Amino acid sequence: MDLDDIFGALSSVPRRRILKFLSQTALSTTELAARFALSPPAVSRHLAVLQRAGLVVSERHGQSVLYRVNRDMLLGALARFASEV
Repeated sequence: MDLDDIFGALSSVPRRRILKFLSQTALSTTELAARFALSPPAVSRHLAVLQRAGLVVSERHGQSVLYRVNRDMLLGALARFASEV
């Protein structure tokens, strides 16, 4: 993944807050929306950005989709950034 995409995704406060929740447990869009003053469609748009950057992965569980942090991608991006500065 491109560091610009990853850090572009991380530039949003709501997306960083979503990552914080997802770092603790896998959650659905509806569960995330209940924790924010955001609608489920708005949360879905943020999740799409995080997924495109490789920071979040999804897994279907019955009728719901659960999202979780892709720790390897996040830590790898931070390590690459640290090595560049």
